[in-house]
Amino acid sequence: MLDIAFGTWKIQASQAKSIVEKALQVGYRHYDTAAAYANENDIGEAIAQADVARDSLLISAKLWTSKRSYDAAIKACKRSLKNLQLTYFDQYLIHWPAAPALHTNWQEMNAETWHALETLKQDGLVHSIGLCNFRPHHIDALLQHANIKPSVNQIEYHPGYNQLETVEYCKKNDIKLEAWSPLGNGLLLTHPMLQKIADDHNISVAQVCIRWCIQHDVLPIIKTVSIERMKMNRQVFQFELSTEEMREIDMLPVFGYSGLDPDTVTQFG
Repeated sequence: MLDIAFGTWKIQASQAKSIVEKALQVGYRHYDTAAAYANENDIGEAIAQADVARDSLLISAKLWTSKRSYDAAIKACKRSLKNLQLTYFDQYLIHWPAAPALHTNWQEMNAETWHALETLKQDGLVHSIGLCNFRPHHIDALLQHANIKPSVNQIEYHPGYNQLETVEYCKKNDIKLEAWSPLGNGLLLTHPMLQKIADDHNISVAQVCIRWCIQHDVLPIIKTVSIERMKMNRQVFQFELSTEEMREIDMLPVFGYSGLDPDTVTQFG
C-alpha cells in the first residue's frame, strides 16, 4: 500500500529541523529533499537526532541542474550525503531533464548525468535511482543509453493536471510515480466540485486530492508546516472515493498548474 511522503520544498532552513522533527513524531517515514532547497543540513540534524532507525526511513534527494556532468554529479551526491549526515540515499533523482529549449545536445547531457547515478548505485551510495519531471520522449532517449532503468519519476500531478501521457507511459514501463504539488497551486482547495466531494465524506479538499493520487497508484508528496495538517494529511486511508467521484475529478480541465514545462522552462538550465 502506498504511504505519503513528506516534502521539504520551500521550507526555510531556519524552520526545517523543527518541522521535520514534528513530521517524524506524526509518523512520516519517507522524506523528499533536494540540494536546490538549501535546507539539507537542517533536515540532516533532525534525522540524526531522531529516535528512529535509519532502515525504517526512506530518504530521497535530487541532483540540481548545474551539476549535470559525470564528475559534478558524483561530487554533488556525496556533498548532499554529507550535509544530511547519511551514508546512503534510498532514492537519488535527476531534478529536471536538460531542456531542449536550451541545449541542442540535451540527450547526451541527460545520458551523462544518468551514467553518474548508475555509478553511485553500483558503489552503494544510492539504493535506487530515478527522475523528476521527465516526459516520455526524455525517458525514451535516456533508455537508449541506460544500463539501469529508472525506478521512479516524480512529476507535478494533481486534480486539474493529471499528465495522462506520462502516467500511462511510466506505468507501462514499470516506473513508479510520485506526485509533487498534489494540491496544485491553491486553486484546488476552493473548487466547488472538490468541496462537494469533501463535504460528502466529511473530510477536507486536501484529503480528497491526496486520496485521488493514492487511488491512481501515485505517491503524494505533501508539505506543510502545521502539525495538525501533517496529521490530517495522513488520515486518508479510512475512506475511499467512488468510481464516479474519481471520474469527475479525472475530467477536470487544466487548472492549478505551475506552468513549469520541462521542455521549455529556462530558469533551471
